[in-house]
Amino acid sequence: MRLAIILICAISFVFQTNAQNKETLSPIIFIYDASGSMWGQMQGKTKMEIASGVLSTSINNLPENQEIGLVAYGHRKKGDCKDVEFLVNVSNGTKSKVNSALKGIKPLGMTPLAYSATQVINKLRVSKTKATIILVTDGIESCNGNICDVVKAAKKEGIDFRLHIIGFGLKAGETEQLKCAANAGDGQYYDAADASGLSDVLNEATSETVDKPKGNFGVYAVKNGEPIDAYVKAFKAGTKEEAGTLRTYKETRYMYLPAGTYDLVAHPLGSDVNSITIKGEQSFDDKVTERTISFDGGKVGITTTNNGKNWDCTVKVYGQDGKVVATVRTYKAPKEVEVDPGIYKIAIRGLAMEGIETYTEIENITVNAGGVTPVSHDFKTGTLFIDAKGGGNSIDSVVTIYETSTNKNVAGSRTYDRGTEFLLNPGTYKVKVAPLGNFKDRKSQSLTIEVKTGEAVTKTINF
Repeated sequence: MRLAIILICAISFVFQTNAQNKETLSPIIFIYDASGSMWGQMQGKTKMEIASGVLSTSINNLPENQEIGLVAYGHRKKGDCKDVEFLVNVSNGTKSKVNSALKGIKPLGMTPLAYSATQVINKLRVSKTKATIILVTDGIESCNGNICDVVKAAKKEGIDFRLHIIGFGLKAGETEQLKCAANAGDGQYYDAADASGLSDVLNEATSETVDKPKGNFGVYAVKNGEPIDAYVKAFKAGTKEEAGTLRTYKETRYMYLPAGTYDLVAHPLGSDVNSITIKGEQSFDDKVTERTISFDGGKVGITTTNNGKNWDCTVKVYGQDGKVVATVRTYKAPKEVEVDPGIYKIAIRGLAMEGIETYTEIENITVNAGGVTPVSHDFKTGTLFIDAKGGGNSIDSVVTIYETSTNKNVAGSRTYDRGTEFLLNPGTYKVKVAPLGNFKDRKSQSLTIEVKTGEAVTKTINF
């Protein structure tokens, strides 16, 4: 009995969940261009063949519980500006019905964009239903209508919908009214130049439905002052938890990010420029944020010092993939290196000094486009002078120096007959001196010496 109750509860939960999922997905209504221009050729096929095939694939990828409808214009009468037909109604729309209807369309007539949108909006007004409308067109309005005015009036009236418009093979300068309408309809305008582009934008449009919050975070990508297409992902700050994505399509595009702090990873499409990361971006529930991402080069300003004075060092800049992207030697002067915007590791090695602190790495250096990111490091040293004497005179000897905490051999030299000087990091050292020449039979001597920052130590060893 207990098992039976559990099974009944589980089955009930599944049915309730399915019902809730169906209720939460508002309809998607496709307005399909069947005007005469769809007979035009592209990539060896008619635009009608390409659009029909791509749209069928996109529809087949929709969730099973997604309600869909199909409206076509220009497919029945040549020259008729009211040739608009609901081929598949939302109330009984299925993937198979839509796909079957698409196969039966024969392009013929005009491009009544405004009238088509009006007919769909009228249906939503009567049914009091919200919906996502996706209009695919290969041409501009040919019936003296203004789709932007239609959409603005409907939004002012309070009709709830989101309108995306896809321009299929449109020319520059033909899209102003379409962009206006998509913007007024809380949606996006997409350009699709070929079958691949049409597939990409249809998949994006069908995912950005009226059920999702309106975008509150916009991104515009540029390089060398020109807009570029870029793919942008947002992550909750300091994590790998993805919060939103968008593609700029050479314009300002929006995604919805709940109020909070985010890290953006932007990748330019069709470019060999590396992706860049921008940390600490803020989004807000009560206002729209817009961010321009520049893929122009940025600079790292490098200053290396020793005890506060400019010092000669070698510097390597590593990208996030671990590869060296820039190298420079400072020669006791500040230097700048130019790199793509992004996050880098800077490795600095101090020259002409010895010890266990002659090398340092600085992580997570963010370089922004067009700016200079300062990076500096100050090494610390003191000096140690060793002189070996025999019979009252300076003699040649071998000097070996070990850092005591690590027992690492950090320096070595010969005194010849004049002594030798070492520039050492502050610390405690074991110094071994072995005489040469006439005194080579004498036993080597060892002593422990502390070197302090900016101080000079002199030791004389007598044999």
